[in-house]
Amino acid sequence: MALVSSLRTRVFLASALVAVLSLAFALQFVTGRVAAQAEAELRRGLVESAERVAQDHAARLEQLRLVAQLVADLPKLKAAVETSDPPTVEPVAADYLGRVGADGLVVTDAAGRSLAAVGSAPVAPARDAPPVAFKDEGRAVLEVVTVPISIGLDPPEVLGWLSLTERLDQAAAVRLRAQTGSELAFALGGRVVTSTLSPHDALAPALQGDDVVRVVVADNEYVAVRRRLGEGSLSALILRSRSERLAFLRTFRTALLVAGAVAVLMAILLSYAVARTVTGPLTDLTTAMRAVTATGDLSHRIPPGGPWEDEDARLLASSFNSLTESLARFQREAALRERLSALGRLSTVVAHEVRNPLMIIKAALRSLRRDGATGEEAREAAGDIGHEVDRLERIVRDVLDFARPVQPEWARCDLGALCREAAEAALAGDGPVEARLALDDAPRDMVTDGERLRTALVNILANAREAVRSREGTPPSPALQLRARRLDGGRVAIQVEDRGIGIPPEALPHVFEPYFSTRRAGSGLGLAIAKNIVESLGGTIGVESRAAEGTSVTIELPLEPAPARLEA
Repeated sequence: MALVSSLRTRVFLASALVAVLSLAFALQFVTGRVAAQAEAELRRGLVESAERVAQDHAARLEQLRLVAQLVADLPKLKAAVETSDPPTVEPVAADYLGRVGADGLVVTDAAGRSLAAVGSAPVAPARDAPPVAFKDEGRAVLEVVTVPISIGLDPPEVLGWLSLTERLDQAAAVRLRAQTGSELAFALGGRVVTSTLSPHDALAPALQGDDVVRVVVADNEYVAVRRRLGEGSLSALILRSRSERLAFLRTFRTALLVAGAVAVLMAILLSYAVARTVTGPLTDLTTAMRAVTATGDLSHRIPPGGPWEDEDARLLASSFNSLTESLARFQREAALRERLSALGRLSTVVAHEVRNPLMIIKAALRSLRRDGATGEEAREAAGDIGHEVDRLERIVRDVLDFARPVQPEWARCDLGALCREAAEAALAGDGPVEARLALDDAPRDMVTDGERLRTALVNILANAREAVRSREGTPPSPALQLRARRLDGGRVAIQVEDRGIGIPPEALPHVFEPYFSTRRAGSGLGLAIAKNIVESLGGTIGVESRAAEGTSVTIELPLEPAPARLEA
């Protein structure tokens, strides 16, 4: 009892015992999990390879059947078969065999008499032959696909029969092994015909069922699974070497044991060192740290210790209290700065987005103030003012709802007219920019949210205009170009190109991020809002740019939105 009466001894013994038991459990747990994971990965890879082999065979068999049907429907072959003359049919059959890439091709007349048999190991079809048959050739399985050669429709007249054959031999198994990373064997009628492994007899136990089983071939343990190929008696065995895949476990266990022994020794030494220097203050310190970590409450403090508290522990507690206090103060200041920054960004966004509508309203008011303005002009100016006021309301709503999904209002519109309106709105004001509109191929009838698309185009064109104005010297002509054209697949492309200052390569990946801008006066929301709008309309948007050369923004949209998007 005297041995464990000391706190230092109890801490040491407890720490050492915990370290040893933890390491032992960790070693056992890790080795067990790694072994189980390796087994699971091995079986999962085996099943995936088996499914791939079955799918590959089904696809190849279907391709062979389709090719056979296509060849049987060729007029040249039908004409040759109608002659019932083998010398006439044979060159035609040989020509088609070279084109389809099968191993053999056989043609018979309606009575079953052979008219042509070309290629390797051809099998003459019978009148009542099944569509797909298999033949054991000793070291290969011959797949035979038979289709009728007929003319007419109701009812068709059978002129003869055509068979295409394909060999499943060791070469086919080697090809599938390269594709799946697994050993392959083909079996017919309960017998292994060919395999990438030898001897074949060792694979017989794997033919008893469709579950994953273990077999031993040449002192090497494999896991194997059988998959039936088609509806006949043909099946494939897919095998992976368990011995090779799990060989690393022996080295892994040895390395873990060595590392565990070293870790146990270090844990014992460390436990002794900790037991000599750490006492009560450690509990207070760890409790405070856990509380801060779990709750994030930085107001938690370590209480002052007694007169016998270790000087290092007291310094550590004091440093911890100072650190948490500094972090709490930093959090408060950061939150205040973020609120002020958000307020400034929001003000910039609102000012940026309402500028264009205000310019149009200003122009309309000038028309109203002009002497001699007619009633028609006044009504038109008032309509423009009302329209732009509505736009301002929508812009403010879009800014406030920026983080929420856009709900489009679908309607038919003239894309060319919409692009012209966007260009007029974006390029109005002082310092006009030379612009070219190529809208002759723009569709006049598409279903989209015209007002939102117009807002996106205005943002993009306004960015292009500012990029051109920021360029030193006279930009190449035209300084800005807006194009719209139809694309294949029921889509339309809208492209805005400028010859402005361009975007630096390091900034290009961030152009669609909110509040990111390369201009001092930029809001950083123009392209972000445009991206949200385009994606809500079922389209995509991309940017290409070269610094000092210009920028190209391309939008692709569907002419008709998907029904699911309309319902949403």
